[in-house]
Amino acid sequence: MEAFLNNLPKLAKDKHKDNKTFFTKLKKKPPKQLDYLMQELHEEEFKQTDCLTCANCCKTTGPLFTDKDIQRIAKHFRLKPQQFIDSYLRLDEDNDYVLQSVPCTFLGADNYCSIYDVRPKACAEFPHTNRKKFQQISNLTLKNVAICPAAFNIVEKMKTLIK
Repeated sequence: MEAFLNNLPKLAKDKHKDNKTFFTKLKKKPPKQLDYLMQELHEEEFKQTDCLTCANCCKTTGPLFTDKDIQRIAKHFRLKPQQFIDSYLRLDEDNDYVLQSVPCTFLGADNYCSIYDVRPKACAEFPHTNRKKFQQISNLTLKNVAICPAAFNIVEKMKTLIK
């Protein structure tokens, strides 16, 4: 897994132009069964992908925290939302709350998340490959294939199934 992870950014960069072309076509004319296909590919991939052996998303990127996320996680820590924000978050250039630093503060050495049951929605849904109207998040997917081996594999399988 580690060798693949180390090589993933280069692999994603090498395929970026092809992927961008593929997603541009997909956006213009998505297949009728795209959501079902994506659900199937996602489930198939995650039967063989163990996120605990990777956790690259937690090590290299930070999620967006919605107001609901902040409320829920602050309650979990028995903090006021503003205390949670002051301790763990910052506003990014888009005025969204993100972690003050990466790797994620809540990621343990064993790759387990210490707030897994109350984690942000962005974490729970990552890498977003089973999302409805998948073609609408192609820019996000293009970024995620460089971070997540599962997303990379799903997109590669997708390209063979959708011509």
